[in-house]
Amino acid sequence: MKRLFRVSFDLLIISIVPVLSWILLGFILDSNLANTFSLTYPLQCLIGAIVAIFGTGANISKYRDKNRSATDNGIFYGILMSTLLFTFIIVNCDSYIEFMNMDAEIYRTFCIYSLIQILCQIILMLNLNKYYYQNKNQQANKIASFYNLINLMTLIGTAIITRNQIITSIVASAVLILMSIVISLKTIRKIDFHLNFKNCIRYDSSALSCSILHFLTYLFGFSNSFQFGEEYMTAINFATIVTDTQWDAANAIDTVAKVDLAKQKFNTQQHIKNAFKLHSCFIISILLLSAALFPFYKPNLLITGVIIGLHILDFAADSIPRVKMCFLQLEDSALKNTTHLSIAQLLRFILSFLPTPFCTIIGQICSSAYELVFSQLNYHKYITAQQRLVATNPIIIDEASGSLEN
Repeated sequence: MKRLFRVSFDLLIISIVPVLSWILLGFILDSNLANTFSLTYPLQCLIGAIVAIFGTGANISKYRDKNRSATDNGIFYGILMSTLLFTFIIVNCDSYIEFMNMDAEIYRTFCIYSLIQILCQIILMLNLNKYYYQNKNQQANKIASFYNLINLMTLIGTAIITRNQIITSIVASAVLILMSIVISLKTIRKIDFHLNFKNCIRYDSSALSCSILHFLTYLFGFSNSFQFGEEYMTAINFATIVTDTQWDAANAIDTVAKVDLAKQKFNTQQHIKNAFKLHSCFIISILLLSAALFPFYKPNLLITGVIIGLHILDFAADSIPRVKMCFLQLEDSALKNTTHLSIAQLLRFILSFLPTPFCTIIGQICSSAYELVFSQLNYHKYITAQQRLVATNPIIIDEASGSLEN
């Protein structure tokens, strides 16, 4: 549990600093800037897609494919790919803002800053993943804390001193890029450009698929929801702010599970128990954060209550499928697991086109229900098959128990 909290602490900081930044920038520079968080929220899903291949996949490849340089090669290729991708998005920034039904003149400057911030978050996560798989969680905590503290101080400090959006975004972006370069140089030891891309994708293909479909869901879903007016935009932005940090931190459950699976030290029930504890903390934090920020944002109580209530319901049901799908991904069939998760996320994507401002949260709940049923049925089926195999072939008892219930 201590290790889970350490990893979730990193993800919590990485997620909460951008949230806090937009809240403070809204007070210091322009109240409209708080909406930038929702404007670029879909693009944050690309973090999971890139880290799935070049972070998680590469680290698992180091152990399963016996490629000692896989982790460092993954960081290098991940930085290269994400830099090219976000450079393209920055060049077409105005088109993206207009697609999201928002004003490019108001949001352009900090939309570009937000894109650079997301790019640097990807680079940070690629580096931190190496420390997680080396069991250097405390060192990862220090790096994440230092990085985000400097980020927040630079951004808010420059905004207070200059009261100028362009100067603030340039200074903050330069500091982020510099820190990302320094952390990468200190983390990467050897690059030989040899990486089994096929296996890196296979080892975390479900996370890759989900991240891409999440991106499409929020891209079209938020664009759809924002058409219903400012009242819904404010409520959605508020609900996203008070729940996004927790959803990001919940990925610690996947990270810790995959580390143990890669090293064959996995215990299903213990991981589910720890996940329940972590989710309980998240639900409490959502309620406290909502109460604290409500007087400042003043969103519509009914609209906000519906969205946040459904998020809490989703958190309450998330522990079992999250842990069991990590297990099925590496121990059963990556193709089958990814296919079912893709079906769930595709359902979520389709529902994001519903003619209602609640389209994204409706899709989220339906997708989670599918994942819960799938994970329960397929996990039970896999365990039953393994028990029958062990019963008919006692010679492999030790090997089988090593990857099952320990």
